[in-house]
Amino acid sequence: MKTACIEVASAAKMEALGERLAGVLGEVRLVYLRGVLGSGKTTLVRGMLRGLGYRGTVRSPTFTLLESYTLARPLHHFDLYRLKDPEELEFLGIRDYLQNDMLCVIEWPERGAPLLPTPDLDVMIAIADMGRQVQLTALGPRAEQIVIALRC
Repeated sequence: MKTACIEVASAAKMEALGERLAGVLGEVRLVYLRGVLGSGKTTLVRGMLRGLGYRGTVRSPTFTLLESYTLARPLHHFDLYRLKDPEELEFLGIRDYLQNDMLCVIEWPERGAPLLPTPDLDVMIAIADMGRQVQLTALGPRAEQIVIALRC
């Protein structure tokens, strides 16, 4: 299991990290984003979308649970914070999203357990003294090169 820890000093730098992450995603299909409210999870996703060429508005899916973006490779951004029961994921059609070659980014994945599979990449964002500390952990072979590339 490969891990990288990155210090991020501002929201702009978090978005820039997301852009860098998008540039090295390769075949990664499932990314978990974990951290407290306001830690920068959606800001990281906004950067990922910018890095993938999306120029429209990026909304947090806190109330809708899902925002989908049409790109060369579709990206589906889930926010499970308001999920009351993991079974609600079945109504969203979660299996369809996870079985295709789409990129799924899931905030608050612990609320979807045990229905969610192990991700390729787990991202933990912690609030630190002067910004954020982002820990990226490769949980599958598709994500190992990402962690190596972002260590520098």
